Amino acid sequence: MSRAIWLPKFEARLQEAGIALGADCGISSVCTRSIAASDWGPAAAVAMTFGCRWAGMWAEADEARMRLYCVLDYAGDSLLLSAEAPLETTEFTSQTPHFPAADRMERHARDLFGVIFVDHPDPRRWTRHCAWPENWHPLHPAQAGDPPTPGRTPADVDYPFAAVHGNGVFEIPVGPVHAGIIEPGHFRFHAAGEPVLKLEERLGYVHKGIERLAVGRDPAGLARLAARVSGDSAVAHAWAACQAMERAAGIEAPPRALALRGLLAERERVANHLGDIGAICNDVGFAFAHVQTARLRERWQRRNRECFGHRLLMDTLLPGGVARDLPAGAAEILRADHAALRREVEPLFDIIDDHPPLDDRLVGTGVLSLENARALGCTGYLGKASGCGFDLRRDAPYAPYDALEVPLVTDSEGDTAARVRVRMAEVRASLDLMDQLLDAMPSGETTAPLPTPLPGAIGFGQVEGWRGETLAWVRFDNAGRIARYFPRDPSWFYWPAHFAERDRRFRRT
Repeated sequence: MSRAIWLPKFEARLQEAGIALGADCGISSVCTRSIAASDWGPAAAVAMTFGCRWAGMWAEADEARMRLYCVLDYAGDSLLLSAEAPLETTEFTSQTPHFPAADRMERHARDLFGVIFVDHPDPRRWTRHCAWPENWHPLHPAQAGDPPTPGRTPADVDYPFAAVHGNGVFEIPVGPVHAGIIEPGHFRFHAAGEPVLKLEERLGYVHKGIERLAVGRDPAGLARLAARVSGDSAVAHAWAACQAMERAAGIEAPPRALALRGLLAERERVANHLGDIGAICNDVGFAFAHVQTARLRERWQRRNRECFGHRLLMDTLLPGGVARDLPAGAAEILRADHAALRREVEPLFDIIDDHPPLDDRLVGTGVLSLENARALGCTGYLGKASGCGFDLRRDAPYAPYDALEVPLVTDSEGDTAARVRVRMAEVRASLDLMDQLLDAMPSGETTAPLPTPLPGAIGFGQVEGWRGETLAWVRFDNAGRIARYFPRDPSWFYWPAHFAERDRRFRRT
């Protein structure tokens, strides 16, 4: 919906609630309104009743002030709310009572910056490492440098998992070290027989400190770091970061570079969906599908390396463009690859979609309702499988997708089978989009020089990654280097969504 239609109505609702609004600070691509710190929670209450989707929150600070930003989406249009408080009294009312999706991001800001969220329902640490002293916050400006070390890091044994009591209830700890190659995570199951009454996860064991590592980097260095936020989303995070930096500097990448970015993003989407389809099938004993998708994914990623220099497409994007153009003859090779993959996946997808033993394990398993998907801010394949069809490529299109017909991919069942169907539909859609991109590939340059941004310049990036809406916030310092970077991956919302419904069976979703 046009901002000129919905935003005045929303602002009027805020003012009716006694919330005074500041002026737009002029950030490119997104509207910004400032509010008082005490209105941080009440503004969320208004946004919830108005029908906004809560899409992310982060903090930043200087020597005098602590600032918070949150993204509210309405029908594909974004509003950035900001609030600030003196550094000595960094208290804000919590938005979590109104948007459950805000829970962990507010806890993250509390752990890293020392922000106090009044009325937050969960006081437990989230990102805080056991090696950090209780009163030390690594991104607080008064605590620069390395923390005082206690010697050997204490064991992470005192995290207060919520308990479930009753006859026949068993508490089952799983992890954080796992038998497979997945990253560490501790899962605490409370089960009564086969139904799982409560499942709580404790993550952050391999927290990389991306936000601290970004400080002081030049734009090219941030692009390389962004590509490593999540190894399966190298293109999505690098594109969002580059988009933010380009907007802060007031430029746009050349048309050919934008088309190549779209091609890279769709290749990333196809590879990951193929891998996940096979992994889900393998987890319920259908190894045939796992072997076939692994074979197809491996061939796809080898082509990534041949044409773009990296199997996972890392370092293929630069601020202002892309790192390399398509090699001679590559367009014809890629078109042939798309046709070959279509031929091979169709019979395989038909088997997966209608295989009774597989249906018995996937249909009705891990149901995420439309209501919970919306409350938790889910986008991407997870939200689409529950009936939330939001897709930035279609609902808030950016180049090159503004010139393409991005199909609506959605389902209504919200179970694991629906998520597999959405993944298969997205593979098909991506193959069509990549053919369109190759057919209409512009000529010209693949990079544009990035001018030094103005001191304090701000940029905000939004990209539809394979997992869903991927955001990046960038602020430059006076020397043209990065003062603040915050990447928001869809997984912030996906992990709580996996455990949002009660009485589920202990199966992978």
